[in-house]
Amino acid sequence: MENRPNPIIIQDFITESGADYHSLPLNFTLSGQPLHSAPIVLVNHALTGNAIVTGENGWWNDLIGEGKTIDTAVYTILAFDVPGNGNTSYLIENHHDFTARDVARIFIQGIKALNIQQLFAIIGGSVGGGIAWEILALEPNITEHLIPIASDWKSTDWLIANCFLQEQILNNSSKPIEDARIHAMLCYRSPESFKEKFQRTINQDLLIFNIESWLAHHGKKLQQRFQLSSYKLMNQLLKTIDITRNTENFENLLSKSKASIHIVGINSDLFFTAKENKETYVELKKFKDNVFYSEIDSVHGHDAFLIEYKQLDYLLADIFKAETIKK
Repeated sequence: MENRPNPIIIQDFITESGADYHSLPLNFTLSGQPLHSAPIVLVNHALTGNAIVTGENGWWNDLIGEGKTIDTAVYTILAFDVPGNGNTSYLIENHHDFTARDVARIFIQGIKALNIQQLFAIIGGSVGGGIAWEILALEPNITEHLIPIASDWKSTDWLIANCFLQEQILNNSSKPIEDARIHAMLCYRSPESFKEKFQRTINQDLLIFNIESWLAHHGKKLQQRFQLSSYKLMNQLLKTIDITRNTENFENLLSKSKASIHIVGINSDLFFTAKENKETYVELKKFKDNVFYSEIDSVHGHDAFLIEYKQLDYLLADIFKAETIKK
């Protein structure tokens, strides 16, 4: 199936904060098997990602593709662009209008517009996993499997603090995207990852530390492809993940769902810590049987969900390859 963005127009959408969006474009891609002919996997992108998840330019093409963990010969792959993420010309100027739950509501409308009754799985890393949690809380039986990776059902104080600093940089720096990205990379990786990669070596051309050169490169690279309003919006979504805000408590919300929940943590994650993930697992197990916890062992921190594909393949095999065998 062609992996090309298509638009759905969401009409008269009112955010939780009361902002009214008369016409909201929701771009999506479909890849793998034709829609309604195979189990459907919804893939949610992270902060700088988009709906191109597989194929030559797919940001998760080591995990999704023919013969890969999420096999496009077996599944239909659905992915949405968060409206305003910068992958299209549509931008959101007031990022405070939106929360992660608003995006979950938009995605649910998109799912219904495509006449999808139930998904096989919802999978996402980082903020994409947070939006996946929000979708399940709003529609408890929309999917058979929920797979949040390097994520959680709420933003912690530590994560909110880092998002606050990100917004301060985005509002006040003379090079906002570059400088915010440099700070973010310190949270996406770990001290051990930097030590392993750089060993305090010097860039002989620039006469600066290689870690400094690498950080500056990542800042400039993102500045070339990302808009300031998109960065502010996605940072706002990351900060506002909380399935219990202004609604029922954790147990009441998730006891309604029959979906299997597969939490994947990362032992070196500084953003969504393994400790928090384990605490979520323990809480869920008090009232729900089909909950599972597994962990990526990596020095690379939060970004390990984009790096450790062999481990992810092993951890997700029971979900996706069991379906392959069944088919």
